[in-house]
Amino acid sequence: MARKLAVIGAGLMGSGIAQVSAQAGWEVVLRDVTDEALARGTDGIRASYDRFVAKEKLTAEEAGAALARITTTTDLDAAADADIVVEAVFERVDVKQEIFRTLDGLVKDEAVLASNTSAIPITKIAAATRRPERVVGTHFFSPVPMMRLCELVRGHKTSDETLATAREFAESVGKTCVVVNRDVAGFVTTRLISALVVEAAKLYESGVATAEDIDTACRLGFGHAMGPLATADLTGVDILLHATENIYTESQDGKFAPPELMRRMVDAGDLGRKSGQGFYHY
Repeated sequence: MARKLAVIGAGLMGSGIAQVSAQAGWEVVLRDVTDEALARGTDGIRASYDRFVAKEKLTAEEAGAALARITTTTDLDAAADADIVVEAVFERVDVKQEIFRTLDGLVKDEAVLASNTSAIPITKIAAATRRPERVVGTHFFSPVPMMRLCELVRGHKTSDETLATAREFAESVGKTCVVVNRDVAGFVTTRLISALVVEAAKLYESGVATAEDIDTACRLGFGHAMGPLATADLTGVDILLHATENIYTESQDGKFAPPELMRRMVDAGDLGRKSGQGFYHY
């Protein structure tokens, strides 16, 4: 099986994908546009490995060996010999298309090009390449080292072979896969959480119930590990707003139209845990 992976984007998702892949024995090149971003990403990986060692889920030797399998670079050309490339950059279709267009001219013919997008149709991203049959969605969940799910998304032209390679990769790094056979915006998981968050935010906005009570209802009534508004704060209110807007733009389905409150929260910088204030105060 292919063992050389390139991850494009060293943010929370990209560094997490690099971490679990290196731990599973893959040789990983992690690429971002600045050395500072790469340093933040590798610091996060190192800290995560240290926590696993402290909990005795990894030995110090295993953590050191995994870390040694990750190399960092600001040069996209470093992806040229990768068997699989996973893109994990900001959720903007033009940014992703530009990366895939460049990768298309760099990587070997048999390489699989994957996107970690949570809401943008894979077909749109694949259209920037001359090999749409080799493009697939590999939607990991945050935090990647802890979350077991990977949503595999088949674009309009994704081949069976490409889907099988993506599954083999995701399973090799310890993930359980679900397959999205029709490339609808938001796939399965982002459509479900977006619809729930939008409705929860509307209930909160209109004073029907407090954020705490809405989340408690979902936790105790439906068995959710975390309520939708706490989930929005963890994910980032801006990230979820962007995802719901993408789905609404594609589907024109009113249930995905984000409420005014979410837009104003983002305008004000109340983005959730990362800013100290969202639906809750941190």
